[in-house]
Amino acid sequence: MTSDTAGRTGEGTVRLEPWADEDFALLQAVNAPELTEHLGGPESEEQLVVRQRRYVELGADPDRPGCMFRIEVLPEGRPAGAIGFWETSWEGEQVYETGWTILAGLQGRGVATAATRALIGKARAEGRFRSLFAFPSTDNGPSNAVCRKAGFTLLGERDFEYPPGRPMRCNAWRLDLAPAGLTAEA
Repeated sequence: MTSDTAGRTGEGTVRLEPWADEDFALLQAVNAPELTEHLGGPESEEQLVVRQRRYVELGADPDRPGCMFRIEVLPEGRPAGAIGFWETSWEGEQVYETGWTILAGLQGRGVATAATRALIGKARAEGRFRSLFAFPSTDNGPSNAVCRKAGFTLLGERDFEYPPGRPMRCNAWRLDLAPAGLTAEA
């Protein structure tokens, strides 16, 4: 996948760059307790190494749906966080799922919303699945706001385990990726 520029934020323009080996330091930075409180807390260094490999491999395999991205704020290209989309199953249908994290100093400035809008374009262009889902915890107000601002439809609350063994209550948000004019039968 190639990079993409997505609109303006309070910080500047946002660009998505495919996740690379050089992004491990960013992965460590977004593993902070305040950034993972809705995800079960920080991961160990060993878990991060495994996650880094998954992130790089996701974008490198053309047969595997999805990609992880480093979010950059332009013009200086300052790393702002991570966002991605990948294949999952929802009520028997293969769909994309998305998730993101923004460094603490850049939160509340439109970075996540601009990055999510850019990611929607990438998922739509990949064209493998009709729907993109996000599952922020019900008490994660900022991520739920990103879903609303980016055009997702709230389907309701659901129980999940994330990480495995840790129950959490999430909002299920869905975005239709079908091009305008495409009917449900198409």
